[in-house]
Amino acid sequence: MTTTSKTVVVTGASRGIGRAVALGFAKAGHDVWALARSTEALESLRQEGGERIRPLAVDVADEAALIAASQRILAEGPPRVLVNNAGITVSAPLAKTRTEDLARVMAVNVTAPFLLCRELMPAMAQAGGGRVINIGSMAAVRGVKYTSAYCASKHALLGLTRALAVEYAKKQVTVNIVNPGWVETDMFAGATSAISASTGRSEEQAREALASMNAMGRIITPEEVAALCLFLASDAAGGITGSAYAIDGGELG
Repeated sequence: MTTTSKTVVVTGASRGIGRAVALGFAKAGHDVWALARSTEALESLRQEGGERIRPLAVDVADEAALIAASQRILAEGPPRVLVNNAGITVSAPLAKTRTEDLARVMAVNVTAPFLLCRELMPAMAQAGGGRVINIGSMAAVRGVKYTSAYCASKHALLGLTRALAVEYAKKQVTVNIVNPGWVETDMFAGATSAISASTGRSEEQAREALASMNAMGRIITPEEVAALCLFLASDAAGGITGSAYAIDGGELG
């Protein structure tokens, strides 16, 4: 890949990691298709990121809508980078995890990345190559209690990453996965609130408990994850594919 401006697709771009990734690529001079459900949040992103941001409101759990979005993107030229970031979680014991909860988590966390890869990767390869970066989780490489649906989805995303990396290795499209630990996002805020409600501890104490799970004793920022994505999309990462990058403050040692 060249160092010139690239067209980038980012899902879940309206907040958290996705927003930081979209802004990071836009500030680096790349055109960004920013996909998310909220038109209002996408407009806020566009105002911050400027003309490089191209908002596209879509629910990635809606297969027909996602395919239509892919066709719209391809109509203006194949992207060079795809960042599958959109993700949701369900926190509940196995016995209280409903089938519909599992279906929704898998639709957003696994099926949507699969569909986008299926729709966009052939065009990327035909255009000379590209980068696919999947945003996973530490739950992609280990078990976490009370998150069976989420863990299953992230393990599946890791498998998808490895399979597509091998399939497209000679087509100049790399596929890697970034596995963050706890990151300053709405999901993290929800976790601290849930811990506080269930244990009686303050949210600050809950935050400290989660931070203490990694060696650095701190929470990762969305901008740090975005920086890793920018590296994986760069020329310097041209020989890297099928890899899982942990950004977890040393949580796994």
